[in-house]
Formats: sequence, C-alpha cells, structure tokens
Amino acid sequence: NSMDEYSIFQIKDLFYGSQIPDSSLELMAGYGLERERSNLKIYEPELRNYVLAHARELISIRKNEVSGKYELSIPKKLPKFFSDIFELEQSHLQFFKEEEIETPLNLGKVRSGSKVLDINVRVDATEVLKHHILIPAATGRGKSNLVKTILYDLLDNDKCGKLIFDPHNEYYGSITQIGLRDHPKSAEFLEYYTIRGTSGSHELKFNMNLINPAHIMGSIKLTDAQKQAIVVFYRQDRKNWIQKIYEDHNLDELKRIGVQLQTIEVLRRKVGLLLSLYQEDDGTLSEKGIYSSSGYEQTTDAIINSLSEGKTVIIDTSLLEGAEEIFIASIIVEAIFKEYKKLKFQDKLQDRPVISIVIEEAPRVIGKKVLESIDNVFGKIAREGRKFQIGLIAITQLPSII
Repeated sequence: NSMDEYSIFQIKDLFYGSQIPDSSLELMAGYGLERERSNLKIYEPELRNYVLAHARELISIRKNEVSGKYELSIPKKLPKFFSDIFELEQSHLQFFKEEEIETPLNLGKVRSGSKVLDINVRVDATEVLKHHILIPAATGRGKSNLVKTILYDLLDNDKCGKLIFDPHNEYYGSITQIGLRDHPKSAEFLEYYTIRGTSGSHELKFNMNLINPAHIMGSIKLTDAQKQAIVVFYRQDRKNWIQKIYEDHNLDELKRIGVQLQTIEVLRRKVGLLLSLYQEDDGTLSEKGIYSSSGYEQTTDAIINSLSEGKTVIIDTSLLEGAEEIFIASIIVEAIFKEYKKLKFQDKLQDRPVISIVIEEAPRVIGKKVLESIDNVFGKIAREGRKFQIGLIAITQLPSII
C-alpha cells in the first residue's frame, strides 16, 4: 500500500465477460424458453459476470527518498502481475502542488469518472503554447467555451500573445453573453478588430497594396496560368499590381508578357469576389469590402505590435465570407511568421512572447485535402512554427481530416 512508487492509468473502455461459457449460457437460456418449469439455479450469480477494463498507462510517479519530492517519468515497463489497483484520489496527485510555475495556464480540476477532485491542473503557458494544441469534440460539447475560459485566464499574461480568428463573434462578448471584454484588465490587454463599429473596437480594414500573390494563392484555387499571371503583374508593380489587373490591356502587350486575355477576365472575377472589388462602367475600381487602395497601411503592424506586448487580439470575421476570412487570416499570420522568423535569425526572439493562434473550424486551413491543393502559411506554421515560438490552437469537430 506504499505510495512511494505508482502509476496512473486511463480507463479507455469497459468490456463484460462471464465465467460461464457462451455455449452453456445458450443451453440454459433454451431450457428456460422450452420448459416452463425448468428450475435452473446458478450459485453466486453476482460473481459469474465480471467487468474488464482496457487501460493505458499515462505516467509513472516515484517519490525521491532524499528530496521527498515526486519525480515523473514516461511509462516504460508493464505493471507487475496482480498489482493492487486503487481509485484515483487527491493524494495521488500531490505532485501538481509541488511545482511553482511562473506563467501558469490553468486547465481546471481533475475529473475521474463522475467525480471532480479538488486539484488544480496548471502547466507552463510559455512552453505549452509553443506547441500545437488540438481541441476536438462534437457540436455543442463546449470546445469554444473551453478555449474562451483558457484565454480569459491568460488575458493579463504578457509572456504570451494570443491571436483569435472568431468566425462566430463569441469570444469578445456582448450585452447578453459574457466574453473576454468582461475581464477586469481587458482595457489594457484586449484589442478587438471588427467591421461592426462596436464601441472601443478597431476598424478591420487593410491596405490593398500590402497584398502579395502568395496571399491570394493560399486562399483560393487558381490554375497555373492564373498563378503565373498574378506573379507577372506583381513583378511589374508591387504596390498597384491588383489595380493593374483591372486596367485595359491590348493584345500585343499581353502577348509580350505571356498572359491570355481569358486568364485576366477570370482573374478579375476571382480577385473581385475575394476582395469585394467591382469595376464600374467607366473603368474605375469600386472598393466595397475591407480593402482600400489608400490608408490602413499600419493595421497588420499594429496587430503584431500588440501581440509582441503579450496582448490578446480578436479578429471578428463573422460577417465575412469563408474565403475572405481565410484570406485575412493568411495576411496577418504570414506577417507574424515573417517577423518572428527575422527575429530568430537576429537572435532576438527570446525577448518576445510566445504567440498562440486560435483557429475555429481548423480543417478549412490545415485539413489534409486543403494542404494538398494549396500551400498556405498555416501549413508552414504547423510544420515549423514551434522553432519560432508560434503555436496553433486548432478547434474542430473532425480531427481525423487534419
């Protein structure tokens, strides 16, 4: 019964078995059906059926005789035959109380079966958020609420920058719904970008000249000819290349740069739908969306600066189309990735906070099929973000397709 060395197991599934062979059970059941007065008796019936548990060892714990502290290790050996098994109690989890964490991320209490143990689970936020976190569950099981609770706890932690792409406008909060704005330090640590005109928010608008072909290619499907065309226009004029797509082009000029007229017409339609651009009858370009040819050059830089100060930034994309939402996310995330990559090579990254990016409905940007057809910045971060202190929190109902 000594608890100086023990392991904690997770019960993954339960099975039922019987000491009576199946053939005998079937025979006895048949007797009961065919003979009304059959008097079949089973001795000690409560012992004849039993429950088997499929268990997985999570962690091994050993108490150091010298220091008196608990040492944790990855399980590497099978338990002994007929080892004693105990139901999990608070005394088995005292190691959670030993370690002092400078930047704790509170995950809540420990639940075992239907019991909730009075043990707070804390992990080091700066270490955990460098890695990617997957939060899978069916609709209505509280995925977003869990993330909102975690972010609320981390809001005033300036060692971690938190970027949230919110397609349902549920993180900031409203009159009827509690959100991150209700945190006592939200005025200091929370920023909200939206097109709603909410009091205290920032206008969600970007300068069109900051867009490059990679942003377009990572958001919508283009043919090889269309990709080549936007690269050609980008090389001609890096600032006004989108406007150049909508200019009148004669056939000789198009032939010289190797672009077909039909390709330009399709590009105008696709880019126009993505950026909410419309060409009037007189040829002028009308901007109906969140992209402008003048002003708003500092939106992306302002977001990066806020994250670098350990703030939480919410991007409300609930009123935008799916492709446009992904497009905005690509612009912002690529800018963050480039900035942190540059700091890494300058040996200055250790002075910046970890950045965690929350993505709802994650398969849209890091799904297997998406990454096979489009190489976007989220795929790069999924592969190498940890090296640059950038992690993803991916929320999904379908983890198998990520």
